[in-house]
Amino acid sequence: MNRKLIIGTRGSQLALWQANFIQARLAEIGVESELKIIKTQGDIIQHLRLDKLEGKGFFTKELEEELLQGQIDLAVHSHKDLPTINPPGLIIAAVSEREDPAELLIIHKDCVDIKKRLSLKHNASVGTSSNRRKAQLLSLRPDLEFTDLRGNLQTRIQKLRDEQYDAIVLAKAGVARIEMDLSDFHIEEIAPIEIIPAPAQGVLAIQIRENDSELFTVLQAIHDTKVAATIQVERKVLNMFDAGCHAPLGCYCRETNEGKFEAWTSIAKDNEDFPDRLYVHSDTTDGMADRIFSKFQSDRKLPSSVFITRELDESSYLARYLNKHEILIDARSLIRIYPIINKLDSFILKRADWIFFNSKNAIDHFFKLDPLILKKTKLAVLGRGSEDALRKYDRIADFSGDNLGIKTEDIAKEFAKLVDGQTVFIPRAKDSLMSIQQALTANTTVIDMPIYETVLEAEVNKSNADVLIFTSPSNVEAYFRDNLVDPGQKIICIGLSTAKSIEAMGLSYTLPFTPDEIGLAEAIFGLDY
Repeated sequence: MNRKLIIGTRGSQLALWQANFIQARLAEIGVESELKIIKTQGDIIQHLRLDKLEGKGFFTKELEEELLQGQIDLAVHSHKDLPTINPPGLIIAAVSEREDPAELLIIHKDCVDIKKRLSLKHNASVGTSSNRRKAQLLSLRPDLEFTDLRGNLQTRIQKLRDEQYDAIVLAKAGVARIEMDLSDFHIEEIAPIEIIPAPAQGVLAIQIRENDSELFTVLQAIHDTKVAATIQVERKVLNMFDAGCHAPLGCYCRETNEGKFEAWTSIAKDNEDFPDRLYVHSDTTDGMADRIFSKFQSDRKLPSSVFITRELDESSYLARYLNKHEILIDARSLIRIYPIINKLDSFILKRADWIFFNSKNAIDHFFKLDPLILKKTKLAVLGRGSEDALRKYDRIADFSGDNLGIKTEDIAKEFAKLVDGQTVFIPRAKDSLMSIQQALTANTTVIDMPIYETVLEAEVNKSNADVLIFTSPSNVEAYFRDNLVDPGQKIICIGLSTAKSIEAMGLSYTLPFTPDEIGLAEAIFGLDY
């Protein structure tokens, strides 16, 4: 290309970083360019909530007008800010690789309470103008209070330093790109499968005139086709619901290591509504958005009753989700748990570099032994459920498998790489499958210790619920000792070991992506009736 390109961008530090990043990518392929800073409606109007501004694209409209008028050759946008339909005459010619789409909860250190989920004190004030974030955070922490937050990243951080809020929420991508110093705050990173991000969060979009075929061809050299395929699912979902970038809708699609695809979607009516969540997986992205859209139709039938083999607190995530849909709950454990040791040798714990917990029961029984844990010893958990249980004892996990899914084998492999050559203490249930232990390398010293056992209830009454949720192999054994599944009853299993017990009886089942209450809610919502 023998012309010098003009790149249109907003003037914030983050927008300039994004434009400079694309400018550098163009230079790598021998294309010369310069930047032109353009103010947008969103930059000028700072006194209104974003969802109160008229129309869509208030961070992009002025750039698009300059593009259409030929004043610039391309515009660089944060893709999540773009409406799903381009103005006539404009197209997205290329997208960047994806920065981590996780959210950061940035907490004033005086407001930290690690015993609570997200490490945030009770009734904390959280700054965000995103209805999507508000709805999802309230589903995890209904005590939180929200205040609108506007301005560029530096302004938002300064407002937190000035104690206008107890915490604020920012996209990790923006913070990472401009390398902000947040060392004076407590940071909680929230995985994109826990708080589902905005469609295309973490991706840059390069917009050009539709008739500029020469530039389109040039830009294919910096176009990430894999990212384009996954965000196409997210953006189509956004379009099908006719939702703007400030609607309480989150959608996140990713490609697995096996070359397949999985997507999470969260939709609420407003920022105070308990969101419905869905997890789907597929061999290709074809039809994924349509599948997601069909599941959220208001006339779709949901189960009228659910049975789960453990006690369920009425304030828990799953109980509140079921109550929202007026689904009856039959919650009762079919087993009893007893300790099998009453004292821990302190010398064993002194040797441990890591302690790995594979269940909430293991955590509760371990801490009942009043253990002396050295500062150097790190703690690992299987997933979010265990992570929350650990917080009750004023501890935060140094490793959690929550973002790796329900396959214990996958979590075990990642943990094994992390602890290679170190000493790992594993308190567990008697007769557990020992999947973690089997994955650890020969260089790793394993201290394996059964600390509790399960005993089946003598008699278990049958449930007539539409959905049966089994939380352990022992509960499966206890239930099916005297009972059978009725025609039409559906089964959900927490964990692969539970699923194998159901499979051994020739029964079909659904496996949630994560073995916790969020995963269960997603699985229930995804059932077909």
